[in-house]
Amino acid sequence: MLDAIPQVESLVPAVTTERLILRGCRAEDRDDFASLWGDPAVTRFIGGQPSTPDESWRRLLGIAGHWALFGFGFWLIEERESGRFVGQVGLARLLRGLGARFDDVPEAGWVLASWCHGKGYGTEAAQAALAWGERELAMTRCVCMIDPTHEASLRVAEKCSFTRFAQTTFKESPVILLERLN
Repeated sequence: MLDAIPQVESLVPAVTTERLILRGCRAEDRDDFASLWGDPAVTRFIGGQPSTPDESWRRLLGIAGHWALFGFGFWLIEERESGRFVGQVGLARLLRGLGARFDDVPEAGWVLASWCHGKGYGTEAAQAALAWGERELAMTRCVCMIDPTHEASLRVAEKCSFTRFAQTTFKESPVILLERLN
């Protein structure tokens, strides 16, 4: 039955790095995506609660819809050599209600499977997504939001030239707001 769902992968340009492929989502990514978002080690700093398979499926559908509506969004990441699912990375318009300085520009994000934490994949994927945004969207500024205790994600942001511009709360949790200017 999932094979009958139209694929939007053709709307999403593939981006290749030294070790990774950033590509559009496919219906058959459902189990990998549910594993990613159901892992407490992954969600610890992103909302704190693992997602159910149903919630993960809706996230995957949201990725496809984002590309269809805006012409940009999140890519799914896979290892070039093995084809193994790594996570997601990209740019979005999430309209979080944090004000024009945050909501009116693309928001960068990255989420990686716990098996590949510490390999530099987050930085490699985020840099590729940001370069694509600058080239294809003429993006001159983007933002991201990170839990202040998520040291690994803060390191990725720093390596991608993000700087802090505010600290606030989002869904009753403290967050740091960062921006990247070209």
